[in-house]
Amino acid sequence: MDFTEIYKQSGNLASFSPGAHFILNVVENTLIVRRTDTLQITRTWTVTTPSSTASILSNSKSTPSSLGVSPDGWISHAGWSCDSEYLFAASAKKGIVEVFKLRDENWNARIEAGVEGLLKAEWAPDGRHILCFSQWGLRVTIWSLVTGNATYIQFPIHPDRGYAFRSDSRYFILAERHRSKDAMGVYDTTDCYKLVRHFPVPTSNLSSLALSPTGNHIAVWEGILEYKLHILSLAGDVQGTFSPKPNPGFGVRNAAWHPTGMFLAVAGWDDKIHILDGLTWSAAATLELLSKIPMGATLWREPSNWLETTQGRGFLSYERLQGPQTISLQRTDPTKPNPKSGVVQLEWNKTGTLLLVRFENCPTVVHLYDFPGSSDPFVPRLRCVLQHSKPVLQAQWNPVRKGSLALCSGSGSIYTWSDEWIGENGVEEDMAECIGVPANTKFETRSVKWAPDGKGLVLLDKEVFCCAFEVEEDGTES
Repeated sequence: MDFTEIYKQSGNLASFSPGAHFILNVVENTLIVRRTDTLQITRTWTVTTPSSTASILSNSKSTPSSLGVSPDGWISHAGWSCDSEYLFAASAKKGIVEVFKLRDENWNARIEAGVEGLLKAEWAPDGRHILCFSQWGLRVTIWSLVTGNATYIQFPIHPDRGYAFRSDSRYFILAERHRSKDAMGVYDTTDCYKLVRHFPVPTSNLSSLALSPTGNHIAVWEGILEYKLHILSLAGDVQGTFSPKPNPGFGVRNAAWHPTGMFLAVAGWDDKIHILDGLTWSAAATLELLSKIPMGATLWREPSNWLETTQGRGFLSYERLQGPQTISLQRTDPTKPNPKSGVVQLEWNKTGTLLLVRFENCPTVVHLYDFPGSSDPFVPRLRCVLQHSKPVLQAQWNPVRKGSLALCSGSGSIYTWSDEWIGENGVEEDMAECIGVPANTKFETRSVKWAPDGKGLVLLDKEVFCCAFEVEEDGTES
């Protein structure tokens, strides 16, 4: 991999454009756009004074930064439209959203939140509407860049996980709470977000939802006190309910749909993953965290002190251990609040042939499970385990290639796993590598983001970032 220089950033806001030709990053109250090939700055915009309402409501006395801007005025959210034509930058504490046009530096639109405040802003999939979630769960406002009009939807439950767009972007599904009861609203995005369906949900305290890739089913589940998951149609009909027996005592922590929509992986706080099939909505298989790694699975272990040995430059393969191996698991006390157990990440790869799992009571380890194809017997198995010296902070599948994974653990490196390595006999095999970030100053990779074309990565530290690009066989950057 080739690495770029290190640049300043704030708020962990740095990302590739959908076409991967530009990179957006934020420094306090300034939005910066760079070309991917040269990293030269092509556009800069500054988010200026807050709305008068926000100024009156704000009583904070924050200390100005080195640029003379109070942290309350820093950009908290930023993003690209789907066609890379527009960008937005929002300051939640100041209650403003600024919208800019990449091809016209002078074009500008501005959204000012009223007394309800601003908690979060993001693009709708069409790239011409912006969703603004107010504070205190009062409402979500959908602003149109085409007409300048706004649509208001009251009482969303969770601004971070209680909504979804169907894969074709036709419908917007929102979990709501009316008169102390959970409900679901389905809105038509092509008709100014007009309400199409509104129905009660069989939960007493909805924790989250997940919309199937086919857009036909919604999975909703209860909070931490009850392990119960319901499958609903978009019309509100209950298709199935899943609750394991015996009841583990705590609720669902994560759920992830298979890319085909035929399976749903459900994980709680008990270190078990139930794979539900899409016909009966019962468990077709159960995966469980064990300290012993079974025969047939590979343990990839990060070499000790490799960063000091290589001085943070170059790359080194993991130690490959086959045969029965063991990993250490942290003991948890279920009688204490917030137990360190359960699945913190559950993510399928692009084709659904691999399932990535991170358990909280073994934070240095990543499990990869193999899933058979449609013509093979349905027997999921543990394929390999990646073990590191420090807790893994993030792991992310390549958005294009089915067998490419990037990880980070807050050290001066990144880690990759791939099943595309060509061995000596010309057959594809697994390979795991540690790659040092060649920085002249201290750099700790705390977050990674793939480029949409799967050929580059943004690596983020607390206040700086850099990019990494794969090098093709002819020596040119991909």
